[in-house]
Amino acid sequence: MLVVDDDSAVQVSLALLLKQAGFDARCADDPRQALQLLEDSGFDLVLQDMNFSLQTSGEEGLALLARIKERHPGLPVLLMTAWGSIALAVRGVKAGAANFFTKPWDNGQLVALAEATLQVAPPPQPQSTRQALDARFDFGAIVGEHPKLLQVLETIGQIARTRAPVLILGESGTGKELVADAIHRNSPRAGHAIVKINMGAIASSLFESEMFGHVRGAFTDARSDRKGHVAAADGGTLFLDEIGELQRGDQVKLLRVLQDQRYQPVGASATSQADVRVVSATNRELAELVASGDFREDLFYRLNLITIRLPALRERRSDIPLLARHIVAGVAEGYGLGEIVLAPAALDWLAAQSWPGNIRQLKQTLERTVLLSGKNHLTQADFLATSAVDEGVPGARLGVDGMTLEQVERHMIEQALQQHGRNITRAARALGLSRTALYRRLDRHGLGGVDEEE
Repeated sequence: MLVVDDDSAVQVSLALLLKQAGFDARCADDPRQALQLLEDSGFDLVLQDMNFSLQTSGEEGLALLARIKERHPGLPVLLMTAWGSIALAVRGVKAGAANFFTKPWDNGQLVALAEATLQVAPPPQPQSTRQALDARFDFGAIVGEHPKLLQVLETIGQIARTRAPVLILGESGTGKELVADAIHRNSPRAGHAIVKINMGAIASSLFESEMFGHVRGAFTDARSDRKGHVAAADGGTLFLDEIGELQRGDQVKLLRVLQDQRYQPVGASATSQADVRVVSATNRELAELVASGDFREDLFYRLNLITIRLPALRERRSDIPLLARHIVAGVAEGYGLGEIVLAPAALDWLAAQSWPGNIRQLKQTLERTVLLSGKNHLTQADFLATSAVDEGVPGARLGVDGMTLEQVERHMIEQALQQHGRNITRAARALGLSRTALYRRLDRHGLGGVDEEE
């Protein structure tokens, strides 16, 4: 391993830690020396600081990362940064770094991160084809063969057999739940349950009862013992969707389960143990929530030992025709329709859209067009006609075309509030959210003036 830092104390500390963990480590003081060492010797992992002079912008670290990825594209890099510069580290991860850690670091967490990074490092041989991956793993529910998707599938195949916690990041509608299913299905835990919880839909007052269960008499309505989600996932996988919506007060309650697999049902006098593999997902950047103080740093490092970033649909446009045919076939079967054919011009039009809602929006558009057109051969004109229904403008594009994900979310919330007379309970139910989760979104988007009564 190569440690790149201009602080000799950091070099010595990391080199000693890595040696005690069974790794060989060499050190470099600056980018020039680091690049020379990388040319002269073979390394498996780089631990790299973000600043090498009096500058604190991190641009030096990003520049070094770019040169390493250019010359050694398969070499994983871990960035180290001060706690207050996590947003900078996120830029580095998006630019190709495998992950990051903060100074001062936790020795055990850092060694685990290094081991996990080496375990999922890209293999030196050429990337597998979709056919080769399907021969080794069960990815039947995931459609596509774009290189970015294949990279995700390769990572799933590498980490599925472990029990390492996985954090899935990606925009809404990119298929994070499908990835969680694939991790579970290809793991030794496949014979047990995968328990899925929407963390944004659990009220804080019910968090412990929902997650850990309760015993009879624990509170007024507890007429019998109830098993919680953690116990239900014993031997299997616990999928925590929308983990970024978990309130800070509940985060520490979840941390214990991740630390020692132990939990205590409400009203019980003793703790219980469950063997669970935790997979979490969010469309928010957890590292930025840590930097703002909205998410616990210790919980973040427990969740993101392995991080999978899903590409947005616009980043893999070549997969849109495959997805469209797959979705339309499913819709036709579900509604008892005959075979439905998509014209080439229709497929071209679909592939040209921005799809801010990703696969979920594509599916909605296809299903709506199939049902409204009543045809078994869909053309571009059919999609233009049905997409204009939303806006009432002939020939209009999709109602959210050109909008950012934040704008789409705000638009949907405003529509739900208007449709339900600004009643918070009914609007939350229509959006599939808890009242608490909707309140957080209202605050984030600066929306207010709602009626709290049923």
